[in-house]
Amino acid sequence: MFPMVIGFINYSQQTIRTARYIGQSFIITLSHTNRLPVTIQYPYEKSITSERFRGRIHFEFDKCIACEVCVRVCPIDLPVVDWRLERNKKKKKLLNYSIDFGFCIFCGNCVEYCPTNCLSMTEEYELSTYDRHELNYNQIALGRLPMSVIGDYTIQTVLNSTQIKIDKNKSLDSRTITNY
Repeated sequence: MFPMVIGFINYSQQTIRTARYIGQSFIITLSHTNRLPVTIQYPYEKSITSERFRGRIHFEFDKCIACEVCVRVCPIDLPVVDWRLERNKKKKKLLNYSIDFGFCIFCGNCVEYCPTNCLSMTEEYELSTYDRHELNYNQIALGRLPMSVIGDYTIQTVLNSTQIKIDKNKSLDSRTITNY
């Protein structure tokens, strides 16, 4: 008789534990119903990138002195710099500059170590194409200024969840400062 009672006690303990787990999962599910949706309707809504976002590289042809520092610091030797030495001026003249974004890892070393700041990172992240050869940008394509997401009136911009938290903290700090 005792083994039957012990078996019944074990069965009832397992049933109570199972009901508790189901109740906890139901509470978690209900807590998620009050949250705002995270999904963005992409072509019509775009998220604003952070300040340190590393997008497409912008190149200013007039500032470049063809020193090839960008090629030396690139982990994959990606930028192609063609230049000619002008003997009368004893100075390099830049002929062609290109970067293949199909291979670029967007590390930002070329931008960081450029002595004349002719390279800069933009917030442009839409680089997809149907042909990978279109990702090889020459100095004309690299010199094109990117269109800001904020400036485009046809697209609704959406702040990231981290930016919303930062904005809330800033507004809370400003309220506490003004109250005192």
